Amino acid sequence: MTLALHGGAPVRTRPWPAWPPPLDDAQRERVTAVLESGLWGATQGGSACAELAGAFARRSGAEHAVTVGNATLGLFAALRGLGVGPGDEVIVPAYTFVASATAVLLAGATPVIADVDADDLHLSADTVRAALTPRTAAIMPVHLAGSPADMDPLTELAARHGLAVIEDAAQAHGATYRDRPVGGLGDAGVYSFQASKAMTAGEGGLIVCRDQAVHDAVWSVCNLGRDPGGAWYGHPSVGWNLRLTEIQAALLLPWLDRLDTEIDRRNAFCAALERELASIPAPPGCDGGGEPGRRPASAGRDGAGEPGGRPASAGHDGAGTPGGWRPVTVVPRPPGTTRDSRHLLMLRLHVPVDRAFLLEAMAAEGVPLDGGYPPLGTMTALTGAGARPEPCPAAEAAAREVVWIRQSMLMDDPAAGAACVAEALAKVLTA
Repeated sequence: MTLALHGGAPVRTRPWPAWPPPLDDAQRERVTAVLESGLWGATQGGSACAELAGAFARRSGAEHAVTVGNATLGLFAALRGLGVGPGDEVIVPAYTFVASATAVLLAGATPVIADVDADDLHLSADTVRAALTPRTAAIMPVHLAGSPADMDPLTELAARHGLAVIEDAAQAHGATYRDRPVGGLGDAGVYSFQASKAMTAGEGGLIVCRDQAVHDAVWSVCNLGRDPGGAWYGHPSVGWNLRLTEIQAALLLPWLDRLDTEIDRRNAFCAALERELASIPAPPGCDGGGEPGRRPASAGRDGAGEPGGRPASAGHDGAGTPGGWRPVTVVPRPPGTTRDSRHLLMLRLHVPVDRAFLLEAMAAEGVPLDGGYPPLGTMTALTGAGARPEPCPAAEAAAREVVWIRQSMLMDDPAAGAACVAEALAKVLTA
């Protein structure tokens, strides 16, 4: 079969769903009301930012929240509110967006770039433990692609060492860990409302906090050093104006009512694609003999088989090619996952492939994939600014082997969309 890249017919010509989706009536009504009120800024007396903060705090299992201009600023404000600054180190995962590290630099602290779990690509207690030093002040687990990090071992480790825990939940709106919402599991959790996220106002962010004192300190950082309830021109500490606008909050509030429906749709797509991937044959010349140096996805992990957690035999369950080997598998969810918000679907390739060719060929077939993150430790801008990378073989392997399906594609009809992805992958890998 001739690839579309070489003049053949593409697998798909119909466009994928757009993101963000069109405004709904509730959003139009709320935004219009704010615009007509003239109360556009968060300090003018409007209520939308306060409503959003309260609703998101409740949804995250926390008592308090602060809205901010974006999630990078949210991470910075959480760090500063928790007392992290110059001379401190903050452990961040190597396989994440660059802002997880640059927010630490913005706070004046040193990002320590730790490796991730080889299977689920999240920061783990083991990888954190290897990066601890006497200067470590905080850890920043990232709920990557909408999958919750395995938080209980991380928070237990943090408690033993007196470390703050800041959850980067930028991609995980609505995700739960052992039936508890992410964001409210550490000392602070930060969400993003940037254009690609599950809830978006173009830009924006929100910080949730369990503790009143932490909230007040974070609020002060975001409000020019004022105290909550204090004098308008009283600035007992140093802070900045990091606020969200009422217009953005008005766009976001109605989204909370439809978030779960959208998560369900993305999960249905992912489940359908996992079934489709089981039938992709091994490309010519690949015997399915496994990957030297890589353990099976279920080896040595006590979360295997738990409800909502990683499949007990991801990629090795006897479906697909003889012996249970598959050329493409879904990156498994970390132990403890009870609801994955599926911001992205990460796929691992188990066959040698020219990634540039794969991405170009898949795009030509009408099924574009994303190449994913480079390891943070390979970014000279970060290391030149003082970030300290640990050895990160798992993140380096992910940069070679993992590709993503974007959120907008996951909003397509589950059966039809998943079939397109699997058909295009089979066609391109065979070539």
